[in-house]
Amino acid sequence: MLEKIKTMYNPTPGMPPEKIGPTVGQNIGKISLPSTTLHFFDLGGQRDIRSIWPKYYDECHAVVFVLDACDQARLSETWEVFDEVLNSPRLLNLPLLLLANKQDNPTSLSVAEIRESFDAWQRARANREAENEEATNKDKGKGKAKEIVNNAEGVSGEVEETQPHDDGGAKDERMASLDVMGASALEGTGVRDAVNWLYIRVQNARKM
Repeated sequence: MLEKIKTMYNPTPGMPPEKIGPTVGQNIGKISLPSTTLHFFDLGGQRDIRSIWPKYYDECHAVVFVLDACDQARLSETWEVFDEVLNSPRLLNLPLLLLANKQDNPTSLSVAEIRESFDAWQRARANREAENEEATNKDKGKGKAKEIVNNAEGVSGEVEETQPHDDGGAKDERMASLDVMGASALEGTGVRDAVNWLYIRVQNARKM
C-alpha cells in the first residue's frame, strides 16, 4: 500500500507490485501535501513484528489498519489483533481507519461485509466472556460456601478483584465513529480517499 502511495504522490515512483513482498519489519515513506507532509511507517503484521508496534504509538497522529479482505480464513486472527489496536489506551484519542485492501479481487469482502464481520466477531466474543463470567461466578460461590463451612471461626478470606479501567466511554465512542474504507494497492482505487482521510484528520488535530 505504501509503495502505491509513493507512486501516486511523489515524483519518484515506489516499487512496482511484482517486486513487492509482505512487509518484514518496516517500510518508511513520506508525501508532500498542501501545508503538510505526511510521514508513513508501514509496519509488518507478522506475530513477532507486532511487538514493536507500541513503540510508534506515541509519535503517530493517526493509524491506518490495513487488512487483506481476501483472506477470510484468517479474519478471526485479524480481528484479535485489530481489537488490541482499537483498545490500546495510547491510541484511543487518535484517528483510526480500517482499510480493506485487495478490493480489485472478486473474492474480496466488501466494506459492508468487513464491518459486519467485525461486529459479528465482537458479539461472539462478548457472549463468550459473559458465559465465562457466569461460570466463574458460580465457581466462586461454591468455593466461598465450602470455605465458610470448613472455617472454624466462620471467617472467609476474599481476594479483592481489580476493577476494569474506566475510559469514560472512549472505546464505545470510537466504535461508533470507526471508519471503514476499501482500497486496492494493486490498482490504486481508494488510495486517494484514504490519504485524504488522513490529511483531513491530521489537519483537524493540529487545530485542536
